[in-house]
Amino acid sequence: MQSRLYNAIGLCMKAGKAQSGAFAAEKAIKSGKARLVLLENGASEATKAQYAALCEHWNVPLRTTDAVGDAIGKPGRIVMAITDEAFQKMIEGLLAQD
Repeated sequence: MQSRLYNAIGLCMKAGKAQSGAFAAEKAIKSGKARLVLLENGASEATKAQYAALCEHWNVPLRTTDAVGDAIGKPGRIVMAITDEAFQKMIEGLLAQD
């Protein structure tokens, strides 16, 4: 199941339907383009709190998962914003099955 999730996240990034990294994800959230935010489970508590508040304010769903950066081929990235509704639904469905 985890590999299907990673494949979906990677495909989303390759299709240009996601923004990864703190600055790009925050910009997507504030501009209203973000449909879903994925945050690495290993992120610090301060980072988790920051994105929880940001997503709540802009009414964007926030989900945590493992290895966001590894799934997109950029280890060390801890946050990404999904900007496409179809990918949002697919990824949330896979997260629900996990």
